[in-house]
Amino acid sequence: MMEDDDPSRPDLSALPATPTQPGRLKVYVGGAAGVGKTYRMLDEAHKLKSEGHDVVIGFIETHGRAETEAKVKDLEVVPMREVTHRGVVLRDLDVDAVIKRKPRTVLVDELAHTNAPGGRHPKRYQDVEDLIAAGINVITAFNIQHVESLNPLVRRITGIEIRETVPDTFLANADQVVTVDIPVEELRQRLREGKIYPAPQVEAALRNFFKPGNLAALRELALREVARDQSRQREQLESRQREGGRRAPVTERLMVCLSANPHGSGGLLRKASREAARLDAEWFAVHIETPSESVSRVSTADFRELLDNINLAADLGAEVVWLKSPDVTAAILDFAREHHVNRILIGRRGPRRLSNLWRRSITGRLLDRASDFDVEVVARDEE
Repeated sequence: MMEDDDPSRPDLSALPATPTQPGRLKVYVGGAAGVGKTYRMLDEAHKLKSEGHDVVIGFIETHGRAETEAKVKDLEVVPMREVTHRGVVLRDLDVDAVIKRKPRTVLVDELAHTNAPGGRHPKRYQDVEDLIAAGINVITAFNIQHVESLNPLVRRITGIEIRETVPDTFLANADQVVTVDIPVEELRQRLREGKIYPAPQVEAALRNFFKPGNLAALRELALREVARDQSRQREQLESRQREGGRRAPVTERLMVCLSANPHGSGGLLRKASREAARLDAEWFAVHIETPSESVSRVSTADFRELLDNINLAADLGAEVVWLKSPDVTAAILDFAREHHVNRILIGRRGPRRLSNLWRRSITGRLLDRASDFDVEVVARDEE
C-alpha cells in the first residue's frame, strides 16, 4: 500500500486543539473503495492512542471486512444516533454526542454520505465542519470521485453518475491530505476475494466501475489531486514566509457568467473552480437579471435550477453576485473592471430554442468589447 505522507511534516491529528481554536482536519483520499482508507484511519487511531492521545470513533463503516472490524477493537466508539426510516433502522454520526464527549481527535468515515433524517445537517461533511468549529481534530476519508468539481470528469471516465459529492472548498481547507493507493490488479483481486463487496456484487463491479481502465484513471486522478493540493500549500507557505507571515495578495481573479437559462451551468462552475484553485485565484459567479428575464418571468423550473447553481457556486468557493441591468454585456464588463477580474468564463449554448440565439449574441458582443480581458467560451456540459 502506497501513500504520500511526508515524515518530516508534523502529524496534524496529534496536535492539541484548544477551545479558542478550531480543530484540524486530516483527509485520506483514495481512487476507489477498497484501497484501505478506513484501515489507515484506524491504524492512525491506534498509534495516537498508544501515544496517550484522546481519540474516539465517531463513525466507521467496516463493510463487514474482518480485518477492518478487528482494528475497531480497543478503540472507544461514541454511540451513534439511530433513526427508523421507511422501516429500516439507520445508524449515523451523532455530532452532539461527540461534541459533548469532547475528544482531542475523532474518526469520521464515509465523508460524502447523506445523513439519515433528523440530523443537524443534510450531509456528513457539514457535521465534520461543526466538529472542527468545536475545537475537535477530525480524521476522515472519501474517494476522489466524490470531489464536486471532478464529478463530470468521473462520469466521462466511468459512465456512472456519482450523486454524493463534497465541495472542493472542504478539501482545500484541510490541514493535511494523504493519498491511499494500491496497484489496480491488487485492488481487483481484493474485490474477487470478497474484501470489498459481497460475493453477488463482485462480477458486476468487475465489469463496470472496477474495470482496469477506470481504476487506473481514478488512481491517477487521486494522486494528481493530492499532489496539486500539497504543491498549493507549499506555495502558500513560501509566499507567507516571503511576506513576513502575511498572505500574499491575490493577483488572479476569475468571473463566471450564470445565465437565466441555467441548464449545463454546473460544468461551467466546476471548470471555473478548478481554474481558480490552479491559479490560487479569487472567483465570482455573477448572474445578471434583465427586465425581460426577471424573477417573475422565469419559469419555476429554470428559477429552481438557477438557485441550485448558485448554491453549487458557493459550495465550490465562489463569491456569488446577483446584479440587475438591461444590458448584460455592459454589466459584465463593468463588474469585471470594478473587481479587477483577469479572466471571464461564459458557457456555450446549443441551438435548442430561439432564446439561445440572443444568448449567443451576448457571447459575441462580449468577445468584441472585452479587449482588456481573457474571455473563455466553455463547451456545454451535458448533465
